[in-house]
Amino acid sequence: MKLMLLGDEAVARGGMDAGISGIYAYPGTPSTEIMEYVQNSETASENNIFCEWSANEKTAMEAALGMSFAGKRTMVCMKHVGLNVAADAFMNSAITGVNGGFLIAVADDPSMHSSQNEQDSRYYGKFAMIPVLEPANQQEAYDMVFHGFRLSEKYKVPVMLRLTTRLSHSRSAVKPVKPIDQKKILLPSDPRQFILLPAIARQRYRVLLNSQRDFESESENSPFNSLSEGSDKSTGFIACGLAYNYLMEVFGEKKLDHPVLKISQYPLPRHLVEKIKNECAKLLILEEGYPLVEEMLRGYPVYDHKITGRLDGTLPRDGELNPDHVARAAGFSVKEGLQVPSVVKNRPPSLCKGCGHIDMYNALNVVIDSFGAGSVFSDIGCYTLGALEPFNAINSCVDMGASITMAKGAADAGLHPSVCVIGDSTFTHSGMTGLLDAVNDKSPITVIIADNATTGMTGGQASAATGRIENICAGIGVEHDHIRIIDPLKKHHFENVAVIKEEIEYKGVSVIIARRECIQAVMKKKKAAG
Repeated sequence: MKLMLLGDEAVARGGMDAGISGIYAYPGTPSTEIMEYVQNSETASENNIFCEWSANEKTAMEAALGMSFAGKRTMVCMKHVGLNVAADAFMNSAITGVNGGFLIAVADDPSMHSSQNEQDSRYYGKFAMIPVLEPANQQEAYDMVFHGFRLSEKYKVPVMLRLTTRLSHSRSAVKPVKPIDQKKILLPSDPRQFILLPAIARQRYRVLLNSQRDFESESENSPFNSLSEGSDKSTGFIACGLAYNYLMEVFGEKKLDHPVLKISQYPLPRHLVEKIKNECAKLLILEEGYPLVEEMLRGYPVYDHKITGRLDGTLPRDGELNPDHVARAAGFSVKEGLQVPSVVKNRPPSLCKGCGHIDMYNALNVVIDSFGAGSVFSDIGCYTLGALEPFNAINSCVDMGASITMAKGAADAGLHPSVCVIGDSTFTHSGMTGLLDAVNDKSPITVIIADNATTGMTGGQASAATGRIENICAGIGVEHDHIRIIDPLKKHHFENVAVIKEEIEYKGVSVIIARRECIQAVMKKKKAAG
């Protein structure tokens, strides 16, 4: 039996078949479908696999580490920028090590299809000095889950599984294997393993350092790393993960007579790399994301004519790799398509018709116009589209939760008004601590929480904030009289303008909750109800 699965779904199915007891995540494209596949699975329900969304990636990472502490296999999933949020726990988990198998699935987004940057999570894996797996196709994504858990339990370390957008969101046939049972609860044999007091942490760090040769040996002998010989030594190819598919597609029916080193497990298999480098006059490094392998092979001097790839311009420095890029780099001619006529314009994304954010921004703009533009900080969510026409309503979007803290910093500098817009899910993800800073310092900011009762931008997942925002704000210390609720509808426009104006004029911390359910969520409910 074969299943047609997205790369994300292959990872999820692999986790369930490999006996996970829980999966933790915060939604973020292109990783969201991993958790959703488990949540929609009858197998997960029958086997009581824990699969609820976490408030953010850091809490997800720590909860997964706690399940590993109890001896169970567990996965945590996120997109690349989510790993920044989880980095504290991630880096330290490499020092504590794990008890039950612990797999960290991170989906990178080259070309920034839905992200603020296109960072490469392999650098995090190298930074933490843990094994990293990078599948070339959906079958490998499935198989690597089993392989990753075996590595994790053998060496008592977390293992990263690195995906990219194109693999996460493309579909291919996957042959599953017979599922295995979940592990029983078994506490760590060393009761001090997870206590990172300096004296213990130093010992644990040495354990990690002493494991590096073992990790490299595993890579040398990995079924996912392979060196194919070729008689034409003028150029050798090192193809990492998904880039291997692009190389195979370029050559197609043509005979590939060059040596090819496929790398899908890190750290780099040193001996295999040395072999292909010594044999070939030139190497072309193909990797999706940053030039990690290329940088490692160049060494000093920085420019090495034998090593080509993204750093010397043979391949584009930014964006996704594709077969045309590889073909040009390999010396093939590429058929160029017709140029897009200048009369054709890009169609930018826009807020849904009937979205409450539209009426919120219309009211906010009326008030801000009376003060002068340039003082509305925003965040990551559907409401970020307020930066575009016809609203042109916001002046920043940096990272999750930055709207409140940037507004605070601007207010501390003397800027008035200093207003920020943040969504309900983003608020509980990483906005609450910024609000606490503002309350403690009595910073004169106005926080508008766009509460649509869902995590809208990633497909309508549950929001941890639903039904709790007023109590959270009051508990943090916002005065009750300055926690205001407005209904962002056209018929309430003048009333909403008045509330926003009043709170902006208040010289303290105020919170305005613009509450209206996501129009897409409403339509889904109606459709489900028949």
